[in-house]
Amino acid sequence: MELHNLKPAKGSVRARKRVARGQGSGGSTAGRGHKGDKSRAGHKDKRNFEGGQMPLQMRLPKRGFKNVNRVEYVPMNLARLQAMSEKFQVTTIDLEWLISNGVVGKGDKVKILAHGDLNAALTVSAHACSAAAKQAIEEKGGSVNLV
Repeated sequence: MELHNLKPAKGSVRARKRVARGQGSGGSTAGRGHKGDKSRAGHKDKRNFEGGQMPLQMRLPKRGFKNVNRVEYVPMNLARLQAMSEKFQVTTIDLEWLISNGVVGKGDKVKILAHGDLNAALTVSAHACSAAAKQAIEEKGGSVNLV
C-alpha cells in the first residue's frame, strides 16, 4: 500500500444527487418530490415564514408610536454649568463654546434644567430653558439668551 494507491472503500462514497437536472436525478419529479412550493423553480424560503402559521411578529401586539415632530434636547443642569464655569474659569457659556469643548455635538439642541445649585453669575445661551432654571440663573445675577 502506497499513498498514491489509497482509495475509499467501494460503495462508501456516492455522488451527490443533482436535483432537477432531468430524468437522471430521479424519475418523473426529478428528485423534488411531488407538487408544492418546494418542487417549483425559483423557490426560496421566506424570512420569518412559519409554514403558514401566523408569524411571531404578527402575533405580537403593536405598542406605542414614534412622534415625527419630537424635538430632542441635550439636558444641561445648573450643577453641570457650575462645574464647567469653575473648571474653565468662564462666565459666558454659549453654544459655540459648548461645541468647541466637545460638551455637545454640532446639531444638538440644548435645554437648561434646574437640577443642582448655581453659585456664579453666568450668561448662558441655549435653545430652551425651564422656568425654574431661568429664575435660578437670574437670581444669581446671570442671564439666559434663547437661540
